[in-house]
Amino acid sequence: MTPAARLAAAIDLLDAILAGAPAERALTNWARANRYAGSGDRAAVRDHVFDALRCRGSFAALGGALTGRGLMLGLCRAEGRDPATLFTGTGHAPAPLTAAEQAHLAAPAPPAEDLLASDWPKWLLPQLHADLGADFAAVSDAMQARAPVFLRVNRAKAHRDAAQAALAEAGIETVPHPLAETALEVTAGARKIAQSAPFTAGLVELQDAASQAMVELVPIGPNMRVLDYCAGGGGKALALAALAPKAQITAHDIDAGRMRDIAPRAKRAGAKIRLAEPGKVSGPYDLVLVDAPCSGSGTWRRAAEAKWRLTPERLAELVALQSEILARAAALTAPGGRLCYMTCSLLSVENDAQVAAFTQSGAWRVDARLRLTPVDGGDGFFGVVLARS
Repeated sequence: MTPAARLAAAIDLLDAILAGAPAERALTNWARANRYAGSGDRAAVRDHVFDALRCRGSFAALGGALTGRGLMLGLCRAEGRDPATLFTGTGHAPAPLTAAEQAHLAAPAPPAEDLLASDWPKWLLPQLHADLGADFAAVSDAMQARAPVFLRVNRAKAHRDAAQAALAEAGIETVPHPLAETALEVTAGARKIAQSAPFTAGLVELQDAASQAMVELVPIGPNMRVLDYCAGGGGKALALAALAPKAQITAHDIDAGRMRDIAPRAKRAGAKIRLAEPGKVSGPYDLVLVDAPCSGSGTWRRAAEAKWRLTPERLAELVALQSEILARAAALTAPGGRLCYMTCSLLSVENDAQVAAFTQSGAWRVDARLRLTPVDGGDGFFGVVLARS
C-alpha cells in the first residue's frame, strides 16, 4: 500500500469508529477483508487510527472537520506533510482537496494551547485544570504521544541485566526506566516480544512502568496472606508474587472472565496464585490490594477511544463504585494489615477525594502516597497505602 492508500484506509476506519464501531473490531475486520495488506501496512493504518483518536480534537481543528477525512488532513498538517501530495484521487488515494479544504489548510492554525485543550473531552476540562494545575499543559502534551512499551523483569527468574541481555539476543532492545527497579522500556523490536524466548520463558511480562512503581509501593512481605481484590488479568498479582514468592496470593474479580489469563501467565512466571470465585472471598488478609475500576484517564494514550466515551454520568457511577469497593476491601483487611487503593486515573474525584472520604471517620490513615502522570514516562497512576488508625 502507498502512504496515500494507507490514509484512505484510515479515513474509512475512522468514519466507522466515529459512527460507533469499536476501534479494535473495526481494525480486525478491515485486516480480514484486505488480506493484501502486509504487516507493515496494517501497522501503519493502525497507527494512523490511534494517533487520530488520541488527538481527535486537535486533528479535527487542524483538518477542518470531525470526520475520518478531516482527521487525516489534520494528521498530515500536524506532521508537517503537504496533504495535496497525498490527497490526489489517484489509484487508492483519498479524493483531491476541495476549495474549502484548501482554504482551511492555508489559514493560520489555532493557538497551541487551544489545540492541547481540544484533545480532552470538553466537559472534563474544568476538572482537569483544577486537578493538574500548572502541570496541565505538560500532561496534555504527553498524552498526545504514543505510549511507550514497557516490560517488567520477573525477579523470581532473572535480574534486570540478564533479562536485558536475553531480550537483546532476541532482537528486542531495551533501556532501564527509573520509575521502577524492574522496568525496561522497549526501544526497538516491540512486535517480537510475544514470540520471544525471554517472554515465553517468563523472564519478562508486559506491564507499564507506572503500574510497576505502584507495586513497589505495596508493603508486601513473606508468608503474608494477600488479596488482589480487582485482579483483572493479574498483572499486579504476578508482580507481587515475584516480590514475595512465599506470600499466599489470591486473585479475585467480580468478572471471572477477566481472570482467564492469570493461570497461564502464572505458570509461565513460575508463580503460585489462587483464584477466588467472584463474590466469594473471605478474610482476613494481611494485605488487600484494590486496583479500582476507574475512568482510566491516566491510560488514555493507550485507550484513546475510552476518552471520548466517558460521560459525567459514568464518572459518577465509577466514583460510587470505588467507594463501595473500598468498604468491602476494608472489611477483608486484618487488624494491623494494610489496604492499598490504586487507580489509573488523573482525576482527584477518584483519587485524593476518594481517600479523604474513606479516611474521614478516623478509622484509617494514609501511610504512603504516590501520584504519577505521563510526564513521568509511564501511565497516569495514583496509589495509597492505608492502615487502621
